[in-house]
Amino acid sequence: MALPLPIPEDAFSEGTPDREGASVQETFELFSALAPKGWRVELIEEEIHVVPPANGEHEEIVTEVVEQVIARRADKEVRNFTGIGLSLPGATDTARVIPDLVIAPKGSFADQQEWHAPDPVLLVAEVTSSSTASRDRVQKIRAYARAGIPLYLLIDREAGEAVVCSGPAGDGYDHKSVHKLGTPVPIPAPLGFTLDTAEF
Repeated sequence: MALPLPIPEDAFSEGTPDREGASVQETFELFSALAPKGWRVELIEEEIHVVPPANGEHEEIVTEVVEQVIARRADKEVRNFTGIGLSLPGATDTARVIPDLVIAPKGSFADQQEWHAPDPVLLVAEVTSSSTASRDRVQKIRAYARAGIPLYLLIDREAGEAVVCSGPAGDGYDHKSVHKLGTPVPIPAPLGFTLDTAEF
């Protein structure tokens, strides 16, 4: 079991859980319970990832995407969600992820559940950081495609690109368009608008 943990061992005030003999799911639950506020714990392809709080630049980009969706969509029944946990069916396991941004119809997550089915999701977006870039580019593409999520928007700060994946099929997407940050980025149906990345 790979266990990438981009944090120091003493980051958990109550200590790190004893993983010996525990299943991946049990270890994930333990880390989720012990993670400091603002840290995200995700389970993807049998790997547990603990992600520190995002920096200001990261959050500025997420906020800009949210504001553009609101401004460009006449349909006010669509909502933007941050901090929503998704339970994604996989080839051999179930992933647990917390995307930077989820766009879905109003009321899609109006319950008390911590983890939600991906069925109503129209788009997920991730903004890369040094600790998440490789996972956002590879593992999450597979996870979101397997779950049938129609659109995956990747703002790759390190590469200076915006990647739009559409048409989920198996472990990937049928269509993938790459755009330099600073240029207009067409977002296809079911959202259908152009994202201005000039501020990114």
